[in-house]
Amino acid sequence: MSTQGLPLKSKNGGEDSMELTETDDSDKHVVTPGEVVTTDTAFMRGHGTYTQDEALVASLAGVVDRVNKLISVRPLRTRYNGEIGDVVIGRVTEVAQKRWKVDINGRLDGVLLLSSVNLPGGVQRRKNEADELQMRTFFAEGDILSSEVQNFFHDGAASLHTRNVKYGKLRNGSLVTVPSALIKRTKSHFITLPCGVDVILGLNGFIWVSKHVAITADMALQLDALYHNDNAEISDTERETIARVCNTILALAKHNNFINDTMIVYAYEAASEYPVKDILTPATSAEIVARARAQLREAQQQ
Repeated sequence: MSTQGLPLKSKNGGEDSMELTETDDSDKHVVTPGEVVTTDTAFMRGHGTYTQDEALVASLAGVVDRVNKLISVRPLRTRYNGEIGDVVIGRVTEVAQKRWKVDINGRLDGVLLLSSVNLPGGVQRRKNEADELQMRTFFAEGDILSSEVQNFFHDGAASLHTRNVKYGKLRNGSLVTVPSALIKRTKSHFITLPCGVDVILGLNGFIWVSKHVAITADMALQLDALYHNDNAEISDTERETIARVCNTILALAKHNNFINDTMIVYAYEAASEYPVKDILTPATSAEIVARARAQLREAQQQ
């Protein structure tokens, strides 16, 4: 398994543990079971680690997380464990009483309450029985939506909301699924790439790649802007660009590379000389990811 990120360095100068610094949290480190994370005794043991010969050792394959002096390892292959404020993408699985159940790649479905969505036309009022009868005109089974985690219920299910014009029903694009551990938290998970494609990076491992559509505050005031099911017309060139971005993201995930806007741009540039259908072949994907990593290292050294 390739490990990109923080250098391996022991406290006494050896090469058997990871040097954890305060300044660089943009790179993360992937470890395998039995690999020494650090030999510095100042760090505390967290989930996914154990101590052996005064060293902190990973007990599973995953990503090293550090919070102050606490070190834990987050599994690469696991269900999504949400946090308040996370941007997530999900698919509606059930329309229930005053709520929708949404598959967010977690142990439990997320819950989107009727009171947590905007009404068509931006009307500000309490939801009533008429709104409850029209719930399927907002979101129906199978609809894909973007939302934010606002709280958790007692059973651990995430409570979602779409009370912002940037959240809501998703159209004009394609869904890509990757391990949730590969999605990095950034200032914004709503990205417009230089190639003219919009990308929403859901922290639950669902990524939406779509045609660029400008979002304005006036859209919330239009009766049919938020909840209609009609896709905009997409040209063949735009379809090819969307497919290229999707395959580029899958190539990054295939090689356990962290996914953010910068890596997507670098990998897309490296993939631009290959046909879309060849991007996911083993040799081509390895070449694309290697070139993207080299470009990232070069940019960080400048």
